[in-house]
Amino acid sequence: MHGLFDDEPPPSGIALCGSDELQDGGRAVGFDVRYGGQTCTAFAVRYRGTPVAYLNRCAHVAVELDIEAGRVFDDSGHWLLCQFHGAAYDPGSGRCEHGPCRGGLVKIQLSESGGVVRWHTAFNLKPVEF
Repeated sequence: MHGLFDDEPPPSGIALCGSDELQDGGRAVGFDVRYGGQTCTAFAVRYRGTPVAYLNRCAHVAVELDIEAGRVFDDSGHWLLCQFHGAAYDPGSGRCEHGPCRGGLVKIQLSESGGVVRWHTAFNLKPVEF
């Protein structure tokens, strides 16, 4: 049984994509969520072998990171980059490391098993149809 303070995701989640769709430092897979009662876009990427997901919202100014859909990594594949302001985020933690930003990206919990990546709801994070 999963409690409020478990670090492990619950056994179920919302299927997002096939594991093979996320390549290290590659293009993001976008999806829509309800965050704090608003419909927002989010994205999932793979970094150092692990899938991670965040709201697609720069911590500097609330704009999406990608000008070109799915392109959230810099050319090196080591930073998530706001294409508007140049803010650079650590892909593993979402923390702002360089440029104009306050705080970091809002992380979305993912799990991966059986060749499928799933995202998990939270108190203020729900599917759009919820």
